[in-house]
Amino acid sequence: MKNKVTESLDKIKESSASKIISAGVEKVKDVSSSKVASGIEKVRDSSASKIISASIDAGREKAKELKVYSGIDNVPSGSASDNIIDGCMVLEGGAFRGVYTSGVLDYLMQNGINMRSTVGVSAGAMTGVNYVSGQIGRSARVNLRFRHDSDYIGIGAIKKNDGIVGFDFLYNELDKIEPLDKERFADPERQFVAVATNCLTGEVEYFDKANCSDIYQAVRASASLPFVSKMVEIDGKPYLDGGCACKIPYKWAIEQGHEKIIVIKTRESTYRKPTPKSQVEKVCDVTYRNYPEFAKVLAKSDEYYNRECDELDELQKSGRVFVISPSDPVTVSRMESDMEKLGELYFLGYEDAKRNFEALKEYLAK
Repeated sequence: MKNKVTESLDKIKESSASKIISAGVEKVKDVSSSKVASGIEKVRDSSASKIISASIDAGREKAKELKVYSGIDNVPSGSASDNIIDGCMVLEGGAFRGVYTSGVLDYLMQNGINMRSTVGVSAGAMTGVNYVSGQIGRSARVNLRFRHDSDYIGIGAIKKNDGIVGFDFLYNELDKIEPLDKERFADPERQFVAVATNCLTGEVEYFDKANCSDIYQAVRASASLPFVSKMVEIDGKPYLDGGCACKIPYKWAIEQGHEKIIVIKTRESTYRKPTPKSQVEKVCDVTYRNYPEFAKVLAKSDEYYNRECDELDELQKSGRVFVISPSDPVTVSRMESDMEKLGELYFLGYEDAKRNFEALKEYLAK
């Protein structure tokens, strides 16, 4: 955000009053927000205040706008059809890279691709809830509108939920703004499975809404990141992010006997994670010394991911699964704060789904 303020001040320099205000502008740059405010007030007191006041206000308004994706009104809305296709939708995690998945799913919902089964990890589980409830655009609007609400992501979430993600916000406050269609989500004709990692055993577990004691708690566990989140208890057992043990649950879909499997990844097909250094194991061992099995699997999770990607490539080549992944390299970070980058990734997903749609229909028709 500081860069946006700096850009606005640079534009001021180009005005006829540049000689008067240039010195004041330079003092404003590269300092904390409080010093920026102080510098701005001093500049306002100068003889050029009338000239620069409007520019400064415009910069501030632009900064406010950037808290929400500028193209939020272009995100589609509506309800998916009641059409159900036999098969499974597999959703990778990736925190805020999950907006890509939202874009793909919104296009597919708009075009009648509603799979009978959905299995998701972490952000994939959170996005999957909205896919099963058939609410086009809801998942995207959460992230593109509320990313900078601290009750959703940040200090407020940490205080209320002992983790970086505010599930109280998602399950309570958001429901007042755009309620989840819980009746449709609960439809027994649509299976939903959230993937979490058991911290006692280090093993992956699959929570089906049909027989889980609390599927929303399972989604919370699935999306609770290690190191920055408190373990989530389900039936007396501690769990964390499903991606620690399984980042792309395509094997579950195959083991369940699904013939048609759509996998949505949040990284380009060629992406592989760097090989973890020995320090990673030490950090995991120290942090989770009371959960040694979990520490082991967490330290090896990136290796497991690379193996999953290699296997998926082979399954895709053989026509066993249909994979949709970003057509451009993804530069969005897990906790990305740039709303324009997030919005661009969402629409990349939407356009990638559109480009792959004919091939997907052929795959489903075989």
